[in-house]
Amino acid sequence: MEAPIIDPLQGDFPEVIEEYLEHGIMKCIAFNRRGTLLAAGCTDGSCIIWDFETRGVAKELRDKECTAAITSVCWSKYGHRILVSASDKSLILWDVLSGEKIAHTTLQHTVLQACLHPGSSTPSICLACPFSSAPMIVDLNTGSTTALPVLTADVSNGATPLSRNKTSDTSVTYSPCNACFNKHGDLVYAGTSKGEILIIDHKNVRVCAIVLVSGGAVIKNVVFSRNGQYMLTNSNDRLIRIYKNLLPPKDGLKMLDELNESFNESDDVEKLKAIGSKCLELLHEFQDSITRVQWKAPCFSGDGEWVIGGAASRGEHKIYIWDRAGHLVKILEGPKEALMDLAWHPVHPIIISVSLTGLVYIWAKDYTENWSAFAPDFKELEENEEYVEREDEFDLVPETEKVNEQIMSLAYLLES
Repeated sequence: MEAPIIDPLQGDFPEVIEEYLEHGIMKCIAFNRRGTLLAAGCTDGSCIIWDFETRGVAKELRDKECTAAITSVCWSKYGHRILVSASDKSLILWDVLSGEKIAHTTLQHTVLQACLHPGSSTPSICLACPFSSAPMIVDLNTGSTTALPVLTADVSNGATPLSRNKTSDTSVTYSPCNACFNKHGDLVYAGTSKGEILIIDHKNVRVCAIVLVSGGAVIKNVVFSRNGQYMLTNSNDRLIRIYKNLLPPKDGLKMLDELNESFNESDDVEKLKAIGSKCLELLHEFQDSITRVQWKAPCFSGDGEWVIGGAASRGEHKIYIWDRAGHLVKILEGPKEALMDLAWHPVHPIIISVSLTGLVYIWAKDYTENWSAFAPDFKELEENEEYVEREDEFDLVPETEKVNEQIMSLAYLLES
C-alpha cells in the first residue's frame, strides 16, 4: 500500500460481521435518512424493507407486473417513498407506509441506477442512469424524459448544450455513465467515459462546468457525502478520488452563473473547464498499488470522515476503509463470495455489504467487555477457576469484635 496503515484505535469503524440477513436473493441496498430502515432489492422484483433495530422484515413491496431483478433502490428525503429500478427497464415509485404503487414508468433502456430528487419531501422527479443511454431526468407522474448532455461536443455557444432528447438516435453511442444530484438537487454531477465530470443545470439542460479527471479513464461512480461537502469518483484506472466541493451547499447554480459572467474565454469548452476548476478541488487518491484491484460501490460514512470501497474481485469479499486524508485504516475480509453492494449506516459505525449469493452482512465494531472499569478491585479471569474459601471468610463477626481485633493488631505492631 502507498498509504500507511494508521492506528485502528483512532477511529470508530466496523471490524467484524455481527449478523447477516437472509430473504431471497438480495442485490442492492439503501438506508433511510435515520438508518432505522434498510431497503433491499431482490432478483425476483421485490423490495424488502427491514426494521434495522429488530432485524425483522417490516414490509415487502412487490409488483405483479415486475418480476425482473431490482438494480437500485432509493429513499425519498423523509423516507415516505421508495424508488426502485429493475432490469426490465421499469421505474416504480412506492408509498412505504401503505405499500401502494404511486407511479410506474418504463424506459427504452435498462436503468443501472436511479435516485429521487433530494430537495422534495414527496418527489416525483428522478435521475436515471441507463446502461446504453445518456443520464436522464424522468417525471414519474407523466413518464416524460429529458436526456442530459454527457458529450463535450454537445456544448455550443452560450454554454447551452444540444439536448439529446431523442433516445432513439442510434448514431450516438454512449458508455454507461454515472450521475447523481448534489445535496439540494439543483445540480447534477455526471461522470463520463472520457474522464470528465460535467456539472449540469438539469432544469435548463445545460452544462455549467467541466472538471477534468487526471488519466481520462471511464468514471464508474460519482457519490456525494451526506453533508454535500465532499465528493468521490471511482474510475477504471483503479483510483478512488476525493474532491472538496467548493460550491455553497445552497444556491450552487447561482454561483455558477456568477462564475460564468466573470470568465471571458472565447472557447466555450475552455471556459467551462476554467469554471470547473473553481467548483471541485482534488484532495486525495486511493488505490491498492500492489494488487491493482478495481473498486466497487464506494461511499462515505455518515459523518463523511471515512471512505469505503469494495474489491471488485471474484471470490473475495474485501472492504477497504480509509480516512478522508487518504490513510488506510482497515481491510475487512468476509466470506469467499463476491461483493455486490455497500452502504454505511447514516448514524452508527455499521457497514452493510451484499454478497453474490444474496446475503446481507452487517459489519459492526468489536466491543469487548471490561468489568474492571465498573469495579477497580474486580479481577477478570481468562478461564474458570475453582475458588477455595477460607474457613471464616463468610462468618458474621459482630462490630465490637472487629474493633477489638483492630486494637489488638495495632498494639502488636506498636510493641514490635
